Amino acid sequence: MTLPALSPTERVLLCLALFVIIIFGIRMIGSVATILLVALVLALLLYPATVWLQRRGLSVLASVGAVTIAAALCIVLFVYLTVVSFNVIIADMPLYQSELALRLADLTGFLTLHGISTGDLFSTVPNLAASIPALLSSILNFGTDLMDVFFVAVTTFFMLLEAPPIIARAEAMLAGSPEKCRQLAKMSGFVVDFMVVRTETNFVHGVLFGGSLALMGVHAAILWGVLTFVLGYIPYFGLILAAIPALFFAWLQFGIWGVIAVVAIVCVLNLIVENPVFSFLAARKFEIPALVVILSVIFWGWLLGLAGMLFSVPFTLMTVTLFEFSDELSWINTLLGLDPLFAEKEAPG
Repeated sequence: MTLPALSPTERVLLCLALFVIIIFGIRMIGSVATILLVALVLALLLYPATVWLQRRGLSVLASVGAVTIAAALCIVLFVYLTVVSFNVIIADMPLYQSELALRLADLTGFLTLHGISTGDLFSTVPNLAASIPALLSSILNFGTDLMDVFFVAVTTFFMLLEAPPIIARAEAMLAGSPEKCRQLAKMSGFVVDFMVVRTETNFVHGVLFGGSLALMGVHAAILWGVLTFVLGYIPYFGLILAAIPALFFAWLQFGIWGVIAVVAIVCVLNLIVENPVFSFLAARKFEIPALVVILSVIFWGWLLGLAGMLFSVPFTLMTVTLFEFSDELSWINTLLGLDPLFAEKEAPG
């Protein structure tokens, strides 16, 4: 029995239906999908380091182990700085409470002086100490998330161990399609380049932002620098979200002039670091339309939560590679304006 041929419209509708089924299936197993996808991105990022160590005489197991230990030390340092900063915030909570009462009184006086009635809006000063249970709950949730981090680390470790045979098998499978093999290698290189460039830029941005806040005397400046480093992976929105807590604490300590100073620091760092430094390091490799980036942050955030937002661009790059592999779906890349990613650069004449 032969199936009837489908019209182009029916084929498009069938592809959309399958896409929706796959998306909701991934959402149902969100934690597992997050572990696998994040581990895949990290394996792509760390694999060149293991190859470099192997070329210097280390075995596959030794090179993977060395890279894993280095990555684990970075995570431990990150957790240590975060915990220390949280302890500083909790210890200084009475000071923050008095500063908040002072700032709200100043704000009420300013509004009243200009004929704006606040009514009962600021009659009661919010109790910041009541937020401590919420902070502790967040720390406990973070402890739960550490299990996911552990599984990501284990999965990444074994992916790195299995990377050489997997690459050999993939090359054998695509031996008759050199164009697809080239596209796969190019896009995996894009993922690695993006993560390296983004990490370098975020590190510079986090150090400068945290250092500037420390020079100002803003409480928990290290935490805000670490937050800037982490949230900087979220395109467009991350750095704005990271600046909000620093703005609040600068307002508590220094009033409106503290807020103005932090805003000025954010603007200067964006002009100095985010635009020229990232553009220089990226060297215009990632020609992805801004709308596609924003939609990818929204989509992956909805699908996989915070991890999806942090890794939205690498996930998108891997997805559009799958689209390019399929003759039925390659039109999506054309519609989104992503063809330049797959086009060969012309050699300079």
